[in-house]
Amino acid sequence: MRAFLLATTVLAGLIVPGAAWAQDQADTAQTTENQENTGLGEIVVTAQRREESLQRAAVAVSAVTGDDLTKSGITETAGLGRLVPSLVVQPTGGTTSFFLRGVGTNSQNSFAENAVAFNFNGIYVGRPTAPAGVFYDLERVEVVKGPQGTLYGRNATGGAINVIPKKPVLGSFSGEGLFEYGNYDSKKASLALNIPIGDTVALRLAGQIVDRDGYISDGYDDDKGEAFRASLLIEPSDRWSMTLVADYYNQRGKGAGAVLLPEARYTVPPLEDRVSISDPRAQAAVRSLARGIFAPPFCGGPGNFVNSGCVALAGTDGFLDNQFFGVSATVVGDMGFGTLTVIPAYRRSDVNVLTYLPGFAGTIKDVAEQSSLEVRLASNEDQRLRYVLGVFYFGENQVTENFFRQGNISSTRFTPRLSTESIAAFGQLTFDITDTLRLVAGGRYTKEDKEQFTSVAAGGLPGPVAPPLSAPFTGDLSFEKFTWKAGLEWDAGPASLVYANVATGFKSGGFFVAQPPNNTFAPEELTAFTLGAKNRFFDNKLQLNIEAFYWDYKDQQITFVGGVRTAGGIFAQGSTTVNAGKSRIYGVEFEARFAPSRNDLFNLNVQYLNGKYDRLQTANFSPTGAPVTTGCTTLGSRLANPGVNGARFFDIDCSGNPTVNSPKWAVNLGYERTFELTGDLNLVFGARGNIESSRFLNSNFRPEERQGSFAMADAYLTLESAGGWNVTGFINNITDEEVLARAGTRPILDFPVATLRPPRTYGVRVGFNF
Repeated sequence: MRAFLLATTVLAGLIVPGAAWAQDQADTAQTTENQENTGLGEIVVTAQRREESLQRAAVAVSAVTGDDLTKSGITETAGLGRLVPSLVVQPTGGTTSFFLRGVGTNSQNSFAENAVAFNFNGIYVGRPTAPAGVFYDLERVEVVKGPQGTLYGRNATGGAINVIPKKPVLGSFSGEGLFEYGNYDSKKASLALNIPIGDTVALRLAGQIVDRDGYISDGYDDDKGEAFRASLLIEPSDRWSMTLVADYYNQRGKGAGAVLLPEARYTVPPLEDRVSISDPRAQAAVRSLARGIFAPPFCGGPGNFVNSGCVALAGTDGFLDNQFFGVSATVVGDMGFGTLTVIPAYRRSDVNVLTYLPGFAGTIKDVAEQSSLEVRLASNEDQRLRYVLGVFYFGENQVTENFFRQGNISSTRFTPRLSTESIAAFGQLTFDITDTLRLVAGGRYTKEDKEQFTSVAAGGLPGPVAPPLSAPFTGDLSFEKFTWKAGLEWDAGPASLVYANVATGFKSGGFFVAQPPNNTFAPEELTAFTLGAKNRFFDNKLQLNIEAFYWDYKDQQITFVGGVRTAGGIFAQGSTTVNAGKSRIYGVEFEARFAPSRNDLFNLNVQYLNGKYDRLQTANFSPTGAPVTTGCTTLGSRLANPGVNGARFFDIDCSGNPTVNSPKWAVNLGYERTFELTGDLNLVFGARGNIESSRFLNSNFRPEERQGSFAMADAYLTLESAGGWNVTGFINNITDEEVLARAGTRPILDFPVATLRPPRTYGVRVGFNF
C-alpha cells in the first residue's frame, strides 16, 4: 500500500492537476495578486495574532477560503477534514472531536474538552458541543498545526482552528446569495448584505438555512438548522475601529447516526446500504447475535439479553434541539508605537440531545455560559524588535445532565455543575539579527482553576435499575503552567523562508464522572520540534512548501469505557479519562501549488505521519465479567466488585500501536481550469481528490474499528458571469465510498458500531452578488 500511495503521489504531482481550493480563490477582501492576472495570490492570515502573508508565516497553516467552503458544500464542522489532510473531525453524539496530526480528544460527555482549540471571530469556544452553525459568509478558515501554547494557550495541544467571518465594509452597498438543491432533498440558502450607514459605520447581515434528509436509514445523519449573524463596524478614524458581532444558530434534526460494522460472529447489513442501527434489519441482526451470548439469570438466562430488556436496542427517536448564541466586540486602536486590540466576548450554548451513536441511548442536556477577554498589544512592523504582548481571561459555568441507558443491566446518570476560570499572560518577540535572519522567542503563563458539584446514579440488575441520585460531592483543581516557543527564521531569498523552532503545548487536567477521590486526571503536555521552508519560484507561479516535525507527547489524556466508582462504592460502567498515554509522532508535510497561466491552477498536498504509543495501558471494565474485545494485549483481569456481582476489570496494554486517527499517508490533489467563453462568461471546471492510508479510530485497536485505505474524488462545473451570477453543478464522493468517521464498541453484547462519512452527493448551486 505504501508503494502504491508513493507512486500515486509522484504521478499526481506530474500529471494530475491540483485545485488550489485551500488558498487561491479568495475574494478581493483577502487576496491580492503579485502580478496582474497571473501568478499565485497572497492570503493574509492572523494565525500568529498579527496580519501577515501566509507565505511569510513561519508556522504550518492551512487556509481555506470561504469561497472554497461553498464550492465544497461544507456547512458543518465535520466536513472541514475533507480540505485539510492533517485534520480529522469526529461527530460523537452531540459533540465534535478534533484530531490534528494524531493529537486530539475523544469527546464523550459534558466533562470533555478538545485538545485542538476552536476559535470563532477571534473568540475561543470552550464546549465540544458548540463549534456549529458558523460555516457561512466566511473570509477563511485557518488550521494551525502543532502546539500553540504561546499565542493561543488553553487546550491547543494539537493546534488551533480559526473561523473568520467576513467583516462589514465602509461605503459599499453590496450583497451576495446562494441557493442549492441536491439529492437527499438537500436545500441550502444563504444571504449576506453589506449596508453603509454614513461614512464611518457599516452593517453586515448574513444568514443561512440548511435542510437535508439523513444519509442513513431512519433519517439519521441529517443536517437541519437556521443561523443568523449581524456585524456592525464603527470606524470614526483611520486609527480606531470597533466591530460588534452577534450570532445565533438553531440546530435541529435527528443528529449523527451509526451503523453496524461487520464481524465474524454474525451477519450485518452491508455498509453500502447505510442501514441505521435503529433500522429493523440491524435490530434483527443484533437479536440474532444476542441469542448466542450467555446472559445471567436476572437477564433471562442464556440468549435473552435483548428479550429480557437487559440490553435495549437503538431507537428512532433521536434528536438535536440546540441553540447557540454569542456576542463580541473587537476594538482596534493605533497607539502610534503599536496596535492595541481588545476583545470582550460572551457565548451561551443550550444543548438538548438524544443520541444512539454509541449503540445505546444517551441524553445530554448542557447549558454552558462562557465569558472571555483578550487584550493584545502588537508593535509596529518597521522596527528591529517586534512583539505581541497580551493577557487573557476565560470563565465558564455549566449546568448539565447526562443520562446513558444501555438497558436494565446498566444505566449511568450524572448532573455535574462545572466551573472553569483561566487567566494567562503571554508574549512573543521577533528580533532581526540581520536583514535576513530573525530570532523568535515567546512564553505564556497560565493559571486555571476548576470546580465541580456533582451527583451520580449508576443502576442495573441485579440491583436497582434506576436508583436515585447520590448526595452531591465537590471537587477543586488548580493548574499552573509556563509554555514557550523559540526559533529562527531565515529569508533564504526574496520569496523563500526557512524556519526552525521548538514549541510546547499544554492541556489542563480535569474531572470525570466518578465518586472521589479517584475521579481526576492530570494535564497533558506536548513538545514539538519543527523545520520548514516556504518558497515561490518562476515569477510567483510555483509554490513549494515543506515541513518536517517531531512531537513528544507526555501524560496523554485517554478517554475510554472504564469502571467508575458510584455512591455505594460499587464500580459501574462509565466514561473514564486517565493519563495513560505517552507517544511520539513525526512526519513531513509537502505542499505544491502551480499557476502556469491565469486560467490554470494546480495543487498537491502530501503528508507522511508516523505516530506510535510508547506507553498506553488502561483498565477496561466489563459489567458482566465477559472478556473485553480488543486488538491489544490483555495482561489479566480482576473482580471489580467482589461478593457483589461478576463485573471485572481487564488490564489492557496497547503500547507499540499507532496513534489513533493518524493515517500514515494523506494526499490531497486537484485541478481548476477557467475557459473564457466570451468577454462576460467563463466556464470553470474543478476536480479534487483525497487519498488516505489506513488508521484506527479509537484506542481499543479492535480490528473491525479500523478504516482501511481509501480514495475519494469531487468535481464541479461553474458558469459564471461578469454580471454577478453563477450556476454550478457538483458531485462529491463520485465513487460513493463508505468511509468511517468514527467507531466504537457497544458494551455488553460487545459489537462494533460506526458513523460514516457522507455518501455520493450531487446537485445544483445558484449564486449571485452585486
